[in-house]
Amino acid sequence: MAASKRNQPPGLWRELRACALAAFAFAAAGPAAARDGAAEVDVELVLAVDISYSMDRAEQVLQREGYVKAFTSPDFLNALKSGAHGKIAVAYIQWASANDQDILLNWTVIDGPASAAAFADKLQNAPYRRARRTSISGAIDFSSKLFVNNGLKGARQIIDISGDGPNNEGRIVTHARDEALEQGITINGLPLVGIREWFSPADIKDLDIYYEDCVIGGPEAFSITVRDTKSFVDATRGKLIREIAARPPASIGGGTRRASGGFPHPLQAQAKQPRISCTIGESLGRGRGGN
Repeated sequence: MAASKRNQPPGLWRELRACALAAFAFAAAGPAAARDGAAEVDVELVLAVDISYSMDRAEQVLQREGYVKAFTSPDFLNALKSGAHGKIAVAYIQWASANDQDILLNWTVIDGPASAAAFADKLQNAPYRRARRTSISGAIDFSSKLFVNNGLKGARQIIDISGDGPNNEGRIVTHARDEALEQGITINGLPLVGIREWFSPADIKDLDIYYEDCVIGGPEAFSITVRDTKSFVDATRGKLIREIAARPPASIGGGTRRASGGFPHPLQAQAKQPRISCTIGESLGRGRGGN
């Protein structure tokens, strides 16, 4: 029969109690908890999605469905295992004008099929909305703040900007980008070019170049251009895999052609002088309502 607390030496009881409390604290923190209490993940990823009026409902649905299918794909789940911790943290935000951003899904740790499916289900059932103007700089500034005191400790911090137009409100996009890069954040891009049938006066044909030269940046930064509805799911899946994989699969290496594995090839950030004006959106937006 086990000895009762009354029969145990007082000092021994205090030691056993201390050990039990320490064990409980360790179990509650989990195996991937850093010493400072933050949960360790391979990547902290903010998906920043354009909801300006230039994004019609069909584009919004396509954009949302691309992420839903990507998060539940076998390719994504296999890539998830490749990291040191086998888990990532994702937040999904919507953005339009310089002062219009909201968190649709807050930080969620994805560590396997169940958590990935739960995140995808919440995303699929979340409400849609649209708003005026396009402020990529506002989206970057808002997203950058989400990495501060968020209870996470990621080996990499990434903002993923997707949209169909250039910055036309708020501060200059390169200023926001450069400040984010100084914080160690990488910015990747998913520009939508020519997806809808109509072309707005605020649109630019070279949005892919604009993203490469004016929006993305940081270690291993890249942009994948979506030019038709059929390639969106492949592009989204390939982008997510490249962002979370310890080593990007050979099938999504650099270049502009479609890879043998089915994923569109990414284009790396440009270090040279921009090939396009990084204030072209502001110039086009003067005198117009903007999107």
